[in-house]
Amino acid sequence: MTRRIAVLSVGVVLLVVFGVLGAAVPVPYVAQVPGPTFDTLGEIDGEPVIGVEGRERNDVDGQLTLTTVGVSRAGLSLVEAVQGWFDDEVSVVPEESVYPSDRTEEETREANRQAFLTSEEAAEAAALSTLDYPVKVVVRGLADDSPSEGRLEEGDAIESVDGRATPDAATLDAVLASIPGGSSVPVAYTRLGEPGTTTITTRAADQRAGSLLGVLIREQPSAPFDVDIRVEDVGGPSAGLMLALGILDLVGDTDLTGGAAVAGTGTIDAAGDVGPIGGVQLKMVAAREIGAELFLVPAGNCADALAAPQPGLPVARVATLDDALQALEDLRAGRTPESC
Repeated sequence: MTRRIAVLSVGVVLLVVFGVLGAAVPVPYVAQVPGPTFDTLGEIDGEPVIGVEGRERNDVDGQLTLTTVGVSRAGLSLVEAVQGWFDDEVSVVPEESVYPSDRTEEETREANRQAFLTSEEAAEAAALSTLDYPVKVVVRGLADDSPSEGRLEEGDAIESVDGRATPDAATLDAVLASIPGGSSVPVAYTRLGEPGTTTITTRAADQRAGSLLGVLIREQPSAPFDVDIRVEDVGGPSAGLMLALGILDLVGDTDLTGGAAVAGTGTIDAAGDVGPIGGVQLKMVAAREIGAELFLVPAGNCADALAAPQPGLPVARVATLDDALQALEDLRAGRTPESC
């Protein structure tokens, strides 16, 4: 009897010790949870998520909501990690996958923010291309101490330099290469649909002969209005699809939702191709919680969506922006969109 009591006592002590260690010792995992959602047709703190300058926004009903994944905490204990593995609304993933060891947390946040800004540009390009606006050389920003400061602005389409048309970036580079640095040249541009002309004294190029205007450029469709996206606390590229749809609903000719609440996720490129993302199951939980009537899921995430269906939340499989528009057309018409 004394020996049995001793064995039981040792067992209890070990259980207590392991329990304390399991609750206190951190493991290299983080818990991901459904993050905040943002209706691209709505507002944040009284400001529209998608602002439009140069024309009135369409008066639309319904919702086109982008979904996100949040990190509830890092440095989980063993007990918390095990609890998370058995919770359908929590995803326990290696810390390295969220916070790479070769970057600080601040560097990771900045990289995610830059990815979001890139997705903004791709979403705008895809939306405006769908609306058949012509591709032009558009000012993306101004370099430090730019000779174009006060003369050109972000969003301006550069039509010609020194009287020579500049329909694409390669032609613009060739024209500037033939102009000596320090030359004063006329530059024709289009701003919010209105033509304009200014004179810019160029700067000598450092790496080649010729001149610089001191502007950052991209080739994209140019519209007679400007789009400004205001979502400050979202990182990564997965909002691209929903941003493109939001732009189309606000400046296009079709009410895309017909008053329905639609949520979704997916990257997008300028050609309108939709790519897969991470955390789709958690984003579907967020969509269900806000009462979405349809969830747009990238084709590459169909297996993930089927593995964790949400009650009452139908999904539509989309590989392109056109697929998403077709799914919304089906929804408006009372048809069942193509699912996974």
